[in-house]
Amino acid sequence: MQAMIPFPDISPELFSISLGGFELALRWYALAYIVGIILAFQISLMALRRVHLWRNDAAPMDDAQLEDLLFWVTIGIILGGRMGYVLFYQPGSYLSDPLAIIRVWEGGMAFHGGVIGVVLAGWLFCRRHGLAKLSTSDIVVLGAPVGLLLGRLANFVNAELWGRPTDLPWGVAFPGAYAQDCGQLAGLCARHPSQLYEAFLEGALLLTVMLWLAFRKGALKFPGRITGVFFAGYGLARFLVEFVRQPDAQFVTEGNPLGLVLHLNGIGLTMGQILSLPMILFGLWMIAKSRRAVQ
Repeated sequence: MQAMIPFPDISPELFSISLGGFELALRWYALAYIVGIILAFQISLMALRRVHLWRNDAAPMDDAQLEDLLFWVTIGIILGGRMGYVLFYQPGSYLSDPLAIIRVWEGGMAFHGGVIGVVLAGWLFCRRHGLAKLSTSDIVVLGAPVGLLLGRLANFVNAELWGRPTDLPWGVAFPGAYAQDCGQLAGLCARHPSQLYEAFLEGALLLTVMLWLAFRKGALKFPGRITGVFFAGYGLARFLVEFVRQPDAQFVTEGNPLGLVLHLNGIGLTMGQILSLPMILFGLWMIAKSRRAVQ
């Protein structure tokens, strides 16, 4: 019998209440967003108040401006993440039912879309307040891996975005008919807990590296360096995990069971890998550019 880990009996909802016929629930995923944004803000604030970490011992903004930036970034995350999911993963479905786009409580957010939303929000904020764009970007991304860590843990609790079938002893038997559809395998089907892989790589490991560079190695004195590390680090982590992550159902066909979007003779890239490659290249370019330590 194959060794595997049974999926823990954890409800995706912390609690729910009924008001006037409507069911209101607080889900782990929503809590992950809220706590992640708060913790990321605290990390950014901690760095901002240590002026010796910045070039010429001058922080790029004050506390009040950071609070305003938090609001702009939050809007960018929500709108960008939702529209990214709609455009990158299920455009046909939402074209047939446009009102479904605003039903965010049904799920469906894309990290790459959220990044685009944050970039646009940050650019507009810097332009409005006359702030240095690269140092502002470093402030924004410094605590971002915290949100990624909590978000991936919430994905695990929700039993979503699981990996491909595996016979490794730490494979997890996720619930649901689709998760248990592993072809010719008999009995329970174990899958890679790819959400936990991502929580470690994109979250814990990337956060540790970025905080070490920022608070111990003076990386914030080189505008854009922390931003480059974040983009390259996330892109690489996501690219690697895609090899064991189950692709979205709309990309899987009988002749393309791996859900490859670009492929030739069974070798190719998933949508997640395609979207991650520009992030890796952009991050490496930012790191190289930051060597000159100019705004």
